[in-house]
Amino acid sequence: MAFADGEVAQVRAATDIVAIISEVTALKKAGVRWEGLCPFHAEKTPSFSVNAAQGYYHCFGCGVGGDAITFVRETQGLDFRDALQFLADKAGIELQEDEKAGPQRKERTALLDAMARAVDFYHDRLLYSPDAGLARQYLRSRGIDGEIVRNFKLGWAPDEWDALATHLKVSDTVLTGTGLGFRNSRNRTQDFLRARVIFPIFDTGGRPIAVGGRILPGAPARADGRTEAKYKNSPETAIYSKRRTLYGLNLAKDNIIKSNEIIVCEGYTDVIGLFQVDLPRAVATCGTALTEDHFRTLKNFATRIVLAYDADGAGQNAAASVYQWEKKHDVEVAVVQMPEGMDPGQMAQNDPDLLRRCVAEAIPFLQFRLNRVLATANVHTAEGRAAAAERAVAVIAEHPIDLVRDQYLLQIADTLRVDVERLRTRASHGPSSSRTPTRSAQPSTRATQTSPLRSGVTAIQYAVHAPEVIDDRFALALFADPVQRMVFEVLADGRLSVEAIELLQERDEIAAANLLSQIVVDDFDVEDALDERVTSVIHQLVRSAANDALREVERDLRLGSITPDSALTLIKEVKAHLADLDGVHAAHSEAELRAWLIRHDASRPD
Repeated sequence: MAFADGEVAQVRAATDIVAIISEVTALKKAGVRWEGLCPFHAEKTPSFSVNAAQGYYHCFGCGVGGDAITFVRETQGLDFRDALQFLADKAGIELQEDEKAGPQRKERTALLDAMARAVDFYHDRLLYSPDAGLARQYLRSRGIDGEIVRNFKLGWAPDEWDALATHLKVSDTVLTGTGLGFRNSRNRTQDFLRARVIFPIFDTGGRPIAVGGRILPGAPARADGRTEAKYKNSPETAIYSKRRTLYGLNLAKDNIIKSNEIIVCEGYTDVIGLFQVDLPRAVATCGTALTEDHFRTLKNFATRIVLAYDADGAGQNAAASVYQWEKKHDVEVAVVQMPEGMDPGQMAQNDPDLLRRCVAEAIPFLQFRLNRVLATANVHTAEGRAAAAERAVAVIAEHPIDLVRDQYLLQIADTLRVDVERLRTRASHGPSSSRTPTRSAQPSTRATQTSPLRSGVTAIQYAVHAPEVIDDRFALALFADPVQRMVFEVLADGRLSVEAIELLQERDEIAAANLLSQIVVDDFDVEDALDERVTSVIHQLVRSAANDALREVERDLRLGSITPDSALTLIKEVKAHLADLDGVHAAHSEAELRAWLIRHDASRPD
């Protein structure tokens, strides 16, 4: 698909790739790079690296790599044009309209635009409309002031049939496609939410993609006598997936990354309450149970996940389902123990100090599960204690670390008055305690290599990260390794690294493309590019290439394809220059050898 001259390069240059990737996974500065857990495969040790200056990422674990456009395509399921448009919109760049632009992009743009306008409409009604007086009064009664209202962009859906639809003036396709409205049984346009406080739901980039609505306490019954649900939420749409979306993550992610902790709640007001008590790292599932899709998102931002569910049975039981994910994703899961009948939103208003203390004292997930078993134990009979011990040991046996298991077995023994050795015997027959070790990534740029190959990689690092220090001292003829030679060849034409990688991929030169991808994001410190180090690398390349070329000359001499006199003279001159590479005339010898290698390389058959 054709674009105006420079459009793609303009969007790339205006895009902060670290900010784009940080919407999906947490990144931390590591020298001159940024690194984090790869969003494309499960891993426990960060192997995902980003070079902000080059606008490129690469995972040393699974091998994926690309620029910001590639990242948006892979994480959002967009085609090239849609991904480019997405980034252009963020950068405030207007692309030339393409008549062939896919209908999917146009539909998505229309849905996002309608949702953004709807959120603005609801927000303005809450702030300024007389009919929102009761809603403002309710929010104040919950301790939610104007600052919180504006920060979370809360709104009010008026008690009218089609106030929003009339305001938006969009097609039925867009109205129903966003979940904001529908056609009722009388074939009349009707708003989905009426007479409700609105909680907009944003993606991690801050774009509204859905809404939730809460009915006001004491609201009159419906005309048909049916009871209104306390909360109504947007249905699944082309721009909103409940299983992957977390309310509040767009506002919480900075503090989550800073603290390496994320607090998971059940409701919108719970999140707001935790923000109010200076714990601005809370998120909530959107009207659905916590899923593994949610969990994959959570572990990309923090390694400590604190579950702050209500103290009722539903919330506590939901917590018990995540144990397998804790083990699978190698994160620490803790559970907040709140007073019976209380939730974080209520505690934030009634006893904020207690809420902060409960979060700070969140217990390990295994302790929480054990407490649940012991709380229901009949400790007054031998049979009751034995039955509880069996259930408790079954829980403990799942833990992968034997020292941790043993500490909990001692606790069980003390509580249930059971011999600890018998518990240990029981636990030893449980699930295996060994974890499968994570395979460590060993990319070619970091692996142990022979000196010429290592020097070739270092030379390309200079060409990518510090081209000003090498001038014209490198040449294609110095690279004996065919993959390195190919990489240097596409770079030598003055291409940007991203363009060079794309060209190699188009040529199906995957090994060369992967090598350059790794070099672009490798931990290279430009300050290491000192003259003496550059000279050392060049001399190693020259020496290796010259020795290879001499062996070819000697072979030609044996085959009689070159005269002895000319061959011997050449060999003598080359060896003299090689001997002087470390001497007082090193610069002259390097230049002479480089010139000869270029001539020799040009004379070789393809």
